[in-house]
Order: sequence, then C-alpha cells, then structure tokens
Amino acid sequence: MSNNYCVIMAGGVGARFWPLSRTSNPKQFIDILGVGKSLIQLTIERFAPICPQENIYIVTNEIYYDLVKSQLPFLTDEQIILEPMRRNTAPCIAYANAKIKKRNPDANIVVAPSDHVILNSEAFVEHIQAAMNCAENNPWLLTLGIKPTRPDTGYGYIQYDEKMTYAPEQRISKVKLFTEKPQLELAKQFLESGDFLWNAGIFVWKLPVIEHAFEMYLPEVQELFRQALPYIGTNQEKDVIRQVYERCTSISIDYGVMEKASNVHVLASDFGWSDLGTWGSLFEQLKHDENNNAVQSPEDVFVYNSNDCIISTPKGKVVVVQGLQDYIVSESGNTLLICKKSDEQQIRQFVNDVQLQKGDKYI
Repeated sequence: MSNNYCVIMAGGVGARFWPLSRTSNPKQFIDILGVGKSLIQLTIERFAPICPQENIYIVTNEIYYDLVKSQLPFLTDEQIILEPMRRNTAPCIAYANAKIKKRNPDANIVVAPSDHVILNSEAFVEHIQAAMNCAENNPWLLTLGIKPTRPDTGYGYIQYDEKMTYAPEQRISKVKLFTEKPQLELAKQFLESGDFLWNAGIFVWKLPVIEHAFEMYLPEVQELFRQALPYIGTNQEKDVIRQVYERCTSISIDYGVMEKASNVHVLASDFGWSDLGTWGSLFEQLKHDENNNAVQSPEDVFVYNSNDCIISTPKGKVVVVQGLQDYIVSESGNTLLICKKSDEQQIRQFVNDVQLQKGDKYI
C-alpha cells in the first residue's frame, strides 16, 4: 500500500452547473448532493483504504488553494499541486508525475476526477485495488469502464476485445477503441453489442509506464516537465511551472495518450457511478417528491402543478414554483437560471453570453 499514490484532478469550473457552480467556487467544492460534504471531500474519503493519506495529491488551479486548504486541512502544501492556468488533463497528469517521481520513481498511481458520484464505495475500493494490483504486475495503461445501463449520449464509450480478457474474474480486457459522446442511435447500437463500456475517466498505471507513454505520444509535454524536474520542491518551482504551462499544449490524456497507445486495458466495473456532469445527472441522484420533482431545500420551496423539475435555491429563501414541467430552476448568489432540462446543453452558451454582456461577476 505504501507504493500506492492517488492523484485527484480538481481544476475544472463545472460550467454546466452554472449558476450553482461558479469560477470562484466550482462544483467539486460544493455540497451539491446535500449530504454535508463536498464532492472533493467524498472523493478523498473513498480513496482512504487505497493509499496512505500522505500519498494523496490534489491537482487544481492556483486560485483554489484556499478552498482546498479549508476543506482538506490535513493535506500539506506539497500535496496540493497548483496549476497556473488550465491546460486540460494531460499536462495536469504530467505535472503530478513529476511531483511523485521526486518521492518514488516506481510509484503505482490511480488518477481520478474530484466530482464523481459513487454509490457503492466498497465495490469501488475493490475495483481500484484490483486495477492497481494489475498495474503493479503488468506494463499496462489501465482505465475503468462502467457497464452501461442505458444508451446515454452524455458519456464517452470504450470498446474492448472480448477475445483478450484476463483475470481477475475476466474483467480486464484489451481496449479496441475509444469513441466520443455518440448520437442516440449509435449509443443504442453500443449497448446492444455488449462490448462497450462508459468511459469513467479513472486511470491506473505505474509511473515508468505512463512516463514512457508520454515520451511516445506527447514528447513535447514530457520534455517540458523533464526539464522542470530539478526545480520541483524548490523555491523556483512556481516560476518554472508557469513557464512550462505557457509553452505547454492543452490536450486531454484520452486524446493525447490513451487513444494512441497499444497497451491500454479496461477493467469492467459496476459500483453505482455517475460523472455528475449535468443538472440532469444530478436530478437522477436526488430524492424526488410525489410529482418527480427534486427539490434541494424542500422546507423553503412551494411547488404547485409541476413535474420532473430540479429546483436548487438558497436555504432560507422562500420560492414558489407553479406550472413548470421538466425544468431546471437554480438560484445562487446574484444569478437565477430557469431552463428546460432537455435544453441544458445550452447552459454553456448562456454562460458565454452573460460573461460577454455583464462581465465576470456573474460567472
């Protein structure tokens, strides 16, 4: 277990949850499920049985340092990896690799987002430990795939090779294909074929294996962080990393490495997973009233003749909703959103329009 390290990616803004999620306080730092803990606190708890507390790293934007320290006070500054600007997941992972390499060049690493929902924590730990045991003994890049329960168009998919399946319990298979979020008809075909999984965005690998993959498929990124390595852990780290990020391409680990590498394997998993990427996915996780409305402050909200809505408003503020069917109603700070759930993909456009016309104070 002492060789296990955990990297939690927590730099996103969560724009699709606007206005609840804001640049100053994105969704991973919010108690969005109403359970008394933020998503990042729940994520850290899930990884407690998998690696020692001192081997947990958070990668986030430097503007979120205070949020991380306040919610996770047991982390040292060394465990909080601060990105000077957003460059997607590949540079984020390369930076974490460099930090861990200074401590343990042979580390066994799991990389996960900070904002997922996991309903069965025991099964999650079992799957992660199985993947880490596999990575410890094989030169593979492992990812976790979720057995799909519906033809969802909001997730990426992974096709695996049914002829190349391994222990434990024949759940690990060689990956044939990654595909982006499909149209509905294609998603139905994926589900019917039986050899596709949802892409959970959770990765497991040995440090030398992922470094070799960067050298093969993202050599420019790997070289920038190789040059920065002598400065990691010194007073010069912040300035050097800023220079690295200014020169570094913005690219995802999926597109930059996983879709190109030949040693990628997937562990078929089932532990009650949701990436909680949209209001619609949050709606599925919350309790519903007799009219299938999900109300986050039910003691303050009065609902009449409305069905299938999600209503998220501040505690202590009386809200009356009448005559809405399948709507998002969300108020936070200085902003109110009223939007059809079926049109929630437009929220990014709403955010852009508001920012252009009203400035950053509403974003």
